Amino acid sequence: MTDEILITGGTLIDGSGSAPQPDTDVLTRGDAIAAIGAAATAAASAGAVRIDATGKTVMPGLIDAHVHCTFDDVSSNDELFFHRDPATAAVVTGFNLPKLLLAGVTSMFDPDTLFEMGPAIRNAVDAGVIEGPRMTVGVQALLTSVGGTAGKLIPDEGKVGYARVVNTTDEMVVWTRRHIKAGADWIKIHATGRIPGKAGELPVWTEDELRVVCETAHDLDTLVTAHCRDATSTLRAARAGVDLILHGSFMDESGLEAVVEAGAALCPTFTFLANLADHGDAVGAGEGMTDIFRGEIEATGEMMRRAFDAGVPILCGSESGFALTPYGHWHAREMEVFVDALGLSPLDAITCATANGAIAMRRTDIGQVIEGWAADLLVVDGDPSTDVTILADRSKLSAVISRGRSVELERPWPTRSSLPDERVASWARDILTRERAGLPGPMGAPT
Repeated sequence: MTDEILITGGTLIDGSGSAPQPDTDVLTRGDAIAAIGAAATAAASAGAVRIDATGKTVMPGLIDAHVHCTFDDVSSNDELFFHRDPATAAVVTGFNLPKLLLAGVTSMFDPDTLFEMGPAIRNAVDAGVIEGPRMTVGVQALLTSVGGTAGKLIPDEGKVGYARVVNTTDEMVVWTRRHIKAGADWIKIHATGRIPGKAGELPVWTEDELRVVCETAHDLDTLVTAHCRDATSTLRAARAGVDLILHGSFMDESGLEAVVEAGAALCPTFTFLANLADHGDAVGAGEGMTDIFRGEIEATGEMMRRAFDAGVPILCGSESGFALTPYGHWHAREMEVFVDALGLSPLDAITCATANGAIAMRRTDIGQVIEGWAADLLVVDGDPSTDVTILADRSKLSAVISRGRSVELERPWPTRSSLPDERVASWARDILTRERAGLPGPMGAPT
């Protein structure tokens, strides 16, 4: 059986940002791009599988640099922390991962995973035990006792779900080393947290604390990413040596200067915010969220554009794994937001989702169509260089090639029933007072 795939007649977007190349053939052999252009047809064996891409686009597979593959489209932190067990979470992760391939995602970065299972899931995918994209992973996020986005659900010490609480610099060093020993590609820090009674997210790590983790990880050839959703945390993270800043919300002038000087990368992960702003009402999201999150995109987008113009690598991340960003549905939307909110060209946005994603994958041979590089490719019915929204339409995916093998796209979309107790069932979305029922209330007639 041949391990060659010859794609003929397509227009090539190579992922570098260069202009599309019409009528350019691509040959893969095993998990490598063997030849491009006229040399591809000349080098193909008689038994090579042939894909006619005439009138279509050939491009690198998408790299989603912010996925939570073990969360299972969760609706709340309550569900995430208290309605999951390790065995079920692992099995359901294996069920969900193929959805990413079906959406054209051939590589992904998961910064923090439930029950420390990230390395085991990555290794299972690499070994062919479960089907899924290439992965880099963290183990658990490091949080101080002030917490992350879950407030008082985070314990003062120990661990819960994706979180490991560290309260001293000694503990920060210990758990950084232990996560690396467990197989982490990245160490994640929750640099901001939501404090009950306080607006927005506040910095919950000092610069010195961040630096301790960065120095420890870098000594052990491991990179660091940080969740930063205020200006101060982004500034501190860049100065401390964080390699990839997630969100970078409300980044200011000093933060941008620090990011540029440090050579850090940014993954704004606007998709979650955009979905909540544009479609939150359709799924019963909290009132008042629309303007808040649209405002965050507007406030952050201008600085992200300036970072892009300054040469800072900008990566695409969907934060898939939540009810607002379910697996397989929204991986291409970040490119749309980059075009609309940052003013990037579709080609530049595609580069953010391909070549720049190699940073998250910690590889220099992925994310572009270059001879000798990894054989992850899409064949798209249409021209995403003029309309990037095409990449969100699964019906436009003619072929997905992952590790040099064609992904079966004609299969039914994976569906399943809920497992016992995995979802938090709400009795109601509002309080059923007598007045809401149209009856006299404690003070008399309904109002």
